[in-house]
Amino acid sequence: MQSNSQRSSLNHNLSPLIALQKLDLRIMEITTQRQKIPERLHVVEAPLREAQQQHQQTSAAMEALVKERRSHEKDLEVHEAHTEKIKSRLPELKSNKEYQAHLFEIEVANKKKGDFEEKILLCMEKIEQLQQTAKDGQTTVSVVESAFAQEKLVLDALEKKLVAELVDLESQQQAHSAHLEGGLLARYNSIKAAGKDQALVEIKEGTCSGCRLQLPPQLISEVKRGENILTCPYCRRMLYWDGQTPVETESVLDLDKTSILEIGESL
Repeated sequence: MQSNSQRSSLNHNLSPLIALQKLDLRIMEITTQRQKIPERLHVVEAPLREAQQQHQQTSAAMEALVKERRSHEKDLEVHEAHTEKIKSRLPELKSNKEYQAHLFEIEVANKKKGDFEEKILLCMEKIEQLQQTAKDGQTTVSVVESAFAQEKLVLDALEKKLVAELVDLESQQQAHSAHLEGGLLARYNSIKAAGKDQALVEIKEGTCSGCRLQLPPQLISEVKRGENILTCPYCRRMLYWDGQTPVETESVLDLDKTSILEIGESL
């Protein structure tokens, strides 16, 4: 049976280690959340980008139609000047044949003029439609822009809150690290550096809760004795035995709680 001094020494090492890991896991969680904020911002901004793009496309199409209309108007102006020159030759005609040819030329010119006017009218109709579409699009942009601004405020507030919590946690992390023996802290950090989600795991139903593999009975017995903090032979995580020991329900991070120091023989 373990002496009180053995239990005190063991718990003095294990309790801060458990508390440190809980801090580290929360720090990892916050870091992950912060990394996802830009992605979330990009997602909530998508409707705004789409509305702006559609509005820009409508404006560009309207500008192109305005240029096309002006081009047709210029062509019509040139054509009308040409038609006037044709008409001005009427007094010079001397035969009926020339007169008939002249009338045909004017008829062709008038038909071409009608084509220009039809193109101009079609452009004007399309421009009018696009003007309404652009107006509606601008309203949509304003509504979506307002919604995005609200979402951004929420994400900015979340970022600020997470940063503040992270600063506090990192301060606690340093304080808890100071309670650990140098060698134990180095082992813990080495396992973390190997990419393990948790460096310290509980034995549950005879298995390592990290890799879920069955542990040798002798190893379990040694972990229960708590003379040393041993590692899983498969995943190399550090092991501890919770057993019937009271869990730190009120504050796992409070090293002065006497309940933390009752792990004793269950290790």
